[in-house]
Amino acid sequence: MTTNESLHPVSLDELDQQYQILLDGNSLEWHNQRVFSRCLGVGGQGVVYLSAREGADGFQIPVALKLFSPKRYADSAAYQSEMARLSQVAAQVARVQENHLVAVQNFVTRNQVYIMEMEWIDGYDLRSLLTPATFKQIREQVTSRRWRNINNNVFTKGVQQPRLKPGIAVAILRECLAALAALHRNNIIHCDMKPANIMLKRSGNAKIIDIGSAIDLNNLPSTQPCTPTYAAPEVLSGGRATPQSDLASLGYILIEVITGFQPFANLKYAQLIKAKQNILQQLPQWFPAEEFALSEPLMKLIHRLVHPDPAERFPSAEAADLGEDGAAEFHRLLVKSDLPSDYENELRLWIEEVETDYFEDIQLNSDPNTTVFTTREWEEDGQES
Repeated sequence: MTTNESLHPVSLDELDQQYQILLDGNSLEWHNQRVFSRCLGVGGQGVVYLSAREGADGFQIPVALKLFSPKRYADSAAYQSEMARLSQVAAQVARVQENHLVAVQNFVTRNQVYIMEMEWIDGYDLRSLLTPATFKQIREQVTSRRWRNINNNVFTKGVQQPRLKPGIAVAILRECLAALAALHRNNIIHCDMKPANIMLKRSGNAKIIDIGSAIDLNNLPSTQPCTPTYAAPEVLSGGRATPQSDLASLGYILIEVITGFQPFANLKYAQLIKAKQNILQQLPQWFPAEEFALSEPLMKLIHRLVHPDPAERFPSAEAADLGEDGAAEFHRLLVKSDLPSDYENELRLWIEEVETDYFEDIQLNSDPNTTVFTTREWEEDGQES
């Protein structure tokens, strides 16, 4: 069966016969072409394209295709071995039913190159949204009244880049925690949490994407990919990723999006580890009480996400959301303080104000934080430092 079958007039009896043949055959086969519409992103593992799955009578549904590059592997056997492992992880993720986690739809190979098919998400990633160019573009197209509302409730000028208001940032955090909790319950660690892997949909909801670095705790790889800027210190030191290392990465993202400051940008290996081990001493400077409402409960939340000792972090993603000092508790305090709390609607309106044509142009740039290092490579680098 193909999507472009020639349709000849047939009688109802003939149609019924064809229907029975399909039922009796117990299988279906159809054409599977995917046309690349445009590039959605370039990273250390490969390239992601927008494509479409086509059906009968003009049916189309957009999909995202990630083509995994073999360049970073020692040989084709190493590439195929890693792809076989990732295929099993992708199959597990595909069975996870969670609204804030990207849906994996297929994992295939063409000419021995591996491709993952995922849902296409109609929205923008956090990294791209929080840029001076996007800040300027939105300021120029909204009214002064709306701009004041955006600055008070959604995002405003930060130290190095635009920053989110704490209520909005923690709302996004909570939806990411829901996705991580679903993964962790299935013994899957994401291993690559960063702003570029958090999408904000036009509906106002957040979604975690890109499970290309994910690992199964029951089937550990020989080496472990990560994005160093957002990796937990124990991972950078050669330890295995855990649910707590995912939480630390999410905590670093929270710091960045609330302050508009990238505390670990352009640091080398030894500097990264030291900065993350000493992070608790730096937090008061990044979150002055006179600038951030409810800074004390916010500090408690961040402390238990990014603590240098994994044992001192939240025991799980669920606890980080709903437990003592968690994100839900911080949101309840905002409500009691009469601060704005309609986060989903505010995000939806903000996304609507992004100029699509303009934004698509700047999204084609590659992510500066997508270089993937394995644990072994980090150890070698550390010995040379």
